[in-house]
Amino acid sequence: MTTTVPDTAEVELAIGGMTCASCAARIEKKLNRMDGVTATVNYATEKAKVSYAGGVSVPDLIATVEATGYTAREPEPVRSRPAAGTEAAVPDDELLPLRQRLVTATLLAVPVIAMAMVPALQFTYWQWLSLTLAAPVVTYAAWPFHKAALTNARHGAATMDTLISVGTSAAFLWSLWALFFGTAGTPGMTHPFELTIARGDGAGNIYLEAAAGVTAFILAGRYFEARSKRRAGAALRALLELGAKDVTVLRDGREERIPAGELKTGDRFLVRPGEKIATDGTVVEGSSAVDASMLTGESVPAEVGVGDAVTGATVNAGGRLVVEATRVGADTQLARMAKLVSRTRRTERRGRNGSPTGSRRSSSRSSSRSPWEPSASGWATARDCPPRSPPPWPS
Repeated sequence: MTTTVPDTAEVELAIGGMTCASCAARIEKKLNRMDGVTATVNYATEKAKVSYAGGVSVPDLIATVEATGYTAREPEPVRSRPAAGTEAAVPDDELLPLRQRLVTATLLAVPVIAMAMVPALQFTYWQWLSLTLAAPVVTYAAWPFHKAALTNARHGAATMDTLISVGTSAAFLWSLWALFFGTAGTPGMTHPFELTIARGDGAGNIYLEAAAGVTAFILAGRYFEARSKRRAGAALRALLELGAKDVTVLRDGREERIPAGELKTGDRFLVRPGEKIATDGTVVEGSSAVDASMLTGESVPAEVGVGDAVTGATVNAGGRLVVEATRVGADTQLARMAKLVSRTRRTERRGRNGSPTGSRRSSSRSSSRSPWEPSASGWATARDCPPRSPPPWPS
């Protein structure tokens, strides 16, 4: 009796609306609860890599993500290289709303904090000016936090946005009550800056500086985080841009120009002097010098001939070469380098968040055994031995 394994397909979804790592964990948890689905959500790249089988379809995956309170779509296909100046404009357009909110919050929150902390600046009716300045910060600038908190509340979840929204709203609403119904709105009210703990009248205290300051501080962190993510993504895109876009393939004794993405293993393609090698392969005809400085940093071109392996994205600096493709697509060395960079960044982020990694667990297991103790496969190898310490410095 034989059992048939259902076909497994993979898809990469672009996720929108995530504001912290807990959002990515919620989406990943919801997707993995589906039958035959294995998902990994990357908060840094805002992508979800999903393997699914059985009766699950891509619209079902997107509906599950949207039911969690976020957006999902399939990434757009890669198009031709944009015109000059377009690549730099895309991240700026994406960061523009966040930058506008940050600038508004900073310009309005600074005088509110200054008046609350410096008694000399507390003129008559200063508290009403603080309310006027803090209101746009708590409403307009902090609206993404309130929106995310409401979305999470509808799904019975709480994230960092919930804490920010509840904290700033409580401080602002209490200040409104104290100004209109308490004694904080009376003329000549002062807000002394003291480092002592004493019981006071809550109806005479306002906390507008806390609401405005926290909003501006969190927005600054979100802005710099988003900018660093865009720069990291631009670096990965620049790495992938090193590859050739078009390639001349030899078919039936004639040359045919096709996109590099259509190359298949076993195809033979022509590389003229000054052109990039389209993919990893083996030289079957000709000899030349190949410049691999973009990948390896080696400044001197290396001589290659028939039977030598060449790497995609390197430049043919000399004669005419005919190369047979051995690895294409995601199997090339360039694609593996980009994948390794993305995986390293994700591992470092998880390590900073305190989640254990496989290397830490393996190191803890190996540290419990003596380096010279024989293992199950024999005596300890050089890999298991501790590094030799340098000799002491002569006195």
